[in-house]
Amino acid sequence: MADTDDIRHFFSKSIEDNMDALYGVALRMARTPADAEDLVADAVAKAWAAFATLDDRSRFRPWIFRILRNCFISDYRRKSVRPAESAYQEQPADHEDDGLAALLTQQSDEFLNWWAEPEREFFNDILGEAIMSAIDDLPEAFKMPILLTNVEGLTYDEAAEALGVPCGTIRSRMKRGRTLLQKALWQQAHDAELAVCNDMQESGG
Repeated sequence: MADTDDIRHFFSKSIEDNMDALYGVALRMARTPADAEDLVADAVAKAWAAFATLDDRSRFRPWIFRILRNCFISDYRRKSVRPAESAYQEQPADHEDDGLAALLTQQSDEFLNWWAEPEREFFNDILGEAIMSAIDDLPEAFKMPILLTNVEGLTYDEAAEALGVPCGTIRSRMKRGRTLLQKALWQQAHDAELAVCNDMQESGG
């Protein structure tokens, strides 16, 4: 009984500690709150059923995220729709992007890390929607590594375990995903500047 109580306590506490992150990632995959809640509930149920297969409790976080992703894929298969990542074929990076990436990588990395800090909540409210919108628009293969690492704080090794791919693939997809994200954020900033200029011209400023 003691062992069973210990298992239940550990599982419940681990789910509680990761619930916000699980729901956040589920919402980015499923796109609607109701579907995200169903996805998380399905993942938690499957995780409890398979908990005996988890040999190392310190790996709980990547393990539960992998179950969440597998539930998402299974749900799409049941609906006869394949997720974007299943159709994605790994391709070499476009070297034409290297110049832009070199200009923006340091700033974007610092910005993503800054944005993830809890004390930036006020600025998150202002900027988070635009950033998450840009992340949402990424192909699934690139979106998930960025969500798991930059947003949810998993290491590359943990993200690789969660997504069932080699760590080198995570690094490759992170590099390409960040380039795409940088270009999207750069375009948003450019469009915003044009909008301000147009407003000033129309107002005679």
